[in-house]
Amino acid sequence: MLTPGRNTHTVVTTDSLVEQVHFRRDWSSAESVGHKALAVNLSDLAAMGSEPEAFLLSLVLPDALPLADFDALIEGALALARASGVELVGGNIARSPGPLIVDVTAIGAIRPRRVLTRAGGRPGDELYVTGWIGRAGAGLAILESGVARAGLTTAEAECLASLERPTPRIRQGLFVSRSRSANACIDLSDGLADGARQLAEASGTGVEIDAAHLPVHPGAARMTPAEALTAAEDYELLFAVSPKRRRGFLAAVSRAGRVPVTLVGRLTKTSSAVLIGPDGPVPLPPGHQHFL
Repeated sequence: MLTPGRNTHTVVTTDSLVEQVHFRRDWSSAESVGHKALAVNLSDLAAMGSEPEAFLLSLVLPDALPLADFDALIEGALALARASGVELVGGNIARSPGPLIVDVTAIGAIRPRRVLTRAGGRPGDELYVTGWIGRAGAGLAILESGVARAGLTTAEAECLASLERPTPRIRQGLFVSRSRSANACIDLSDGLADGARQLAEASGTGVEIDAAHLPVHPGAARMTPAEALTAAEDYELLFAVSPKRRRGFLAAVSRAGRVPVTLVGRLTKTSSAVLIGPDGPVPLPPGHQHFL
């Protein structure tokens, strides 16, 4: 049983990883699958500025799953939980005639006045993204190409690690939330273009993204701006910040750790979503589509 602290809200999120949809066991280790299953949920909590507290882990296991893989999957999740100060408080195990499914429900806490949502953005707000974009997409391309891991460059290895073992930006979400320097936030599970659109739609604004300012990771340098914008699973945070609060926001992010933030665009009074490129504005490309 969890008892919310005084003057706090409980934040709950859930997500699933399905074999052959979100991962392949012949590509990625069971430990990395366990890590990622928890990480993607912690990223959701980070986007609300919530402090993670606990999680539930449910597994739907095929008969042929080796016991060593089961142990490694659990340890992958628990290692990230220990590093993040999160406790495993329950879950379930069921049998599957098909793929391996890993389902996590994560629970966090936050004071009401510090909650970040997608709906708080205002026209004129600046959009800042943490870290780099395109890393996970480039990592997936590496796996699909069949290139040996031993032959990867440092930048390529970072992209592969970002895909398999993403780092949720918990401290960035917490510090910005506590400083109350951002109006809205979303995590980039389905790409920067998708996140920018969702944030703008929830806030009732339009959005402009500057192609020249996209922080594309060196390992994804071959991507076009449109490809980098739509590459999924980077799990960075996109913040909407009033220019009046810019200094406080940048100070909060700096205190959170050595993760860069980049100004990539702004919210507008119109209802359009555009990408500003060298030849002028064009429609912002759609984000990752789950059912196409």
